[in-house]
Amino acid sequence: MYSLHLLLRASPAALLLILCLQLGTTKAQEDTTDQQLMTMDLQMLQINGSEEATVVLQVSTGLRECMVIKSYLLSNIPIEGNFNYKFTSCLCNSYPRRFFWDLQTNSTIKVTAVVDVVRQLNICPDDWAVIPIKANRFFITKSLP
Repeated sequence: MYSLHLLLRASPAALLLILCLQLGTTKAQEDTTDQQLMTMDLQMLQINGSEEATVVLQVSTGLRECMVIKSYLLSNIPIEGNFNYKFTSCLCNSYPRRFFWDLQTNSTIKVTAVVDVVRQLNICPDDWAVIPIKANRFFITKSLP
């Protein structure tokens, strides 16, 4: 009862300030959860009548901070050549990254593109890179007929 009495004695300006602060913190919480941590698009381009194909991975982020990523491919059957290359780069909101792999296959394969967020120096400018708390590995899978 005593706290209710104090609330009624508070000035209207103080009550308005408390209301504005409450609305402001609610809006700030909504803004942080709306960001997309990692967006991946995997395209597999096969040249007609050939066993050669190109795998293209586009990666972007909705975070304002940059992060160091390592991108690589996995498949259900062993594939030799530059399919096994791993790319390490800096991913920033203003600069999405695109990676290319060429491969040769004469059968249907299932390819998984994996992006790991890693801790590595001298990749991002001034070493201002973040590592997400919830997840640091992202992947997408497609089949190449």
